[in-house]
This record gives sequence, structure tokens and C-alpha cells, in this order.
Amino acid sequence: MPDTERENAPRTQSESPEPPALDIVSFDDDADFGEFIAASLAPDGHAVRAVQTPEAFLRACEKRLPDVVLLDMNMGAYSGEDALGMIREKWPKLCVIVVTGFPSMDSMRQTFKQDVFDYITKPFSKDHLQRVLAQAAEAFALGQRPQDRLRAELGRQIRLARTERGWTLRELSTASAVSVSQLSSIERGTHLPSLESLLAIADALGRTPSAWLDAAGF
Repeated sequence: MPDTERENAPRTQSESPEPPALDIVSFDDDADFGEFIAASLAPDGHAVRAVQTPEAFLRACEKRLPDVVLLDMNMGAYSGEDALGMIREKWPKLCVIVVTGFPSMDSMRQTFKQDVFDYITKPFSKDHLQRVLAQAAEAFALGQRPQDRLRAELGRQIRLARTERGWTLRELSTASAVSVSQLSSIERGTHLPSLESLLAIADALGRTPSAWLDAAGF
């Protein structure tokens, strides 16, 4: 199969696994909402810890940092905006999904300025929440082992750098002396490159491996 066809070929079912089980903290002052979230997501294997106060939220995150935070922005005694600011100060890369019963364009703009992944308005369906969580899992490489996250992010960074140059896999192979099949496997996140291959690919693309490793959280 030509390089361009291989790159554009649809993924097979084996390359599109079910979304992984996630560790989720739901911060909402409504205890009933926390119970609804837990009951909705438990059948899919997600672990949900529902908290109603900032103190309980901090204890939960410090005991075990979750994959995702579901944050209500309109809690009677507490400020969702303050909670989001605290999250970004302590855990800048933590995936946050805002849930609110009082949506507004101004609130949406402010939250997205603080790198919120998505903004969901109440009431929402279980299917809608599951779709957003699946998208978050893919975007943040959540629910994976560190080596799985590293493979996925290195592949993504190399593919982006190659695309920016307008190169095919064959052209990158020629420049780096790494085979096309190996490059394809690396970009798909199914193969972790050796240090020698990573250095050769980075040098060919004019990038530094340290930047790619940093993007992967290493």
C-alpha cells in the first residue's frame, strides 16, 4: 500500500479500543447530583468520588489525583471559579469538565480561558457525558500506563511535526534513516522508538526530543 494510502486508511476495530475506565472526582454541592454521576458511570467501570465542599475536594485530589474533574460552577456556598483557579494553580494539566445549570457565554469564555476541556449544561444525558469523557480520554491519553501515554504522545508529536513540513512517511524515512514501517508504527502509538531512532527523527524534523517528552508529561 502506498505511503499516502497507508496514512489515510481508516483505523480497524482493533485500533479503536473502548474508552478506558477513568478515575473521576465530581465536585458539586448537590449530593443527589453526585449520586447520579456515580450511578451513571459505574456500569462502565469508571470510579467516581463525589464531594460537596472545597476541603473534601482537596483531600480527594491529594489522596489520589483523578483523571477527570467534573466541576459545578454554580454552587450556593462555594465559587466554582475559585475552585477552577485553585485547580489550575496546583494541577495545571488536570482535565476539567465544567457542568452547570446556569450557562452563559461569559462563564463559558472565562472557563475556556483556563483550559477547561468541555462545558456541559444541566440537565444532560448519560450518553452525552459518556461521549465527552471518551473524547477527554483520547485527548489526554487518560486511563493509560505511563509508557502508553508516552507512546501515544510521541507518535502524535512526530506526526504533527512531519505534517507541518509537508513530508510523507517515505520522506521522513529518507531523512532519518528510520524505516517507513517503523515510523508508521511509532506515529500510531503502537511502538516506542529507541533513543537512537528518536534522536534521528527529531534531528530530521529540526525538533528537540526534550520538548516532545515534556508534552507527554515526562
